[in-house]
Amino acid sequence: MVIFSVYVVNKAGGLIYQYDNYVPRTEVEKTFSYPLDLVLKHHDEKVVVSFGQRDGIRVGHAVLSINGVDVIGKNTSDGKDILEYLKDPANYPVSIRFGRARLSSNEKLMLASMFHSCELFDQNLKSALEVAEKAGNFGTGS
Repeated sequence: MVIFSVYVVNKAGGLIYQYDNYVPRTEVEKTFSYPLDLVLKHHDEKVVVSFGQRDGIRVGHAVLSINGVDVIGKNTSDGKDILEYLKDPANYPVSIRFGRARLSSNEKLMLASMFHSCELFDQNLKSALEVAEKAGNFGTGS
């Protein structure tokens, strides 16, 4: 069994510690000519593929680098919007690397909050079942 991440959440639901045993999954780099045959869109401060799977590039993969230079969120290293950069035919041919983006700090906090909510639901369900068991059997035979 492999452990991908460890989250330590306090009783109030706050994230205390988080560790990713992150091994990057397959990343695909491909050189494109104009026009780009993939549909890209902004999603959660990243540019992701929304339509047009091919050659290992899947819907949901994020743009990780353009021409060997890592991107920063939805902008190129020099601050230009990635979608605007890719609309300009003068920038082609262009080499784009795609892959699964790492979770942002905010996404990690939301995930930890979800774990906390599930734990609270589980505790409430256990106590409700204990009360029902003490009250006696119920169902089709009662």
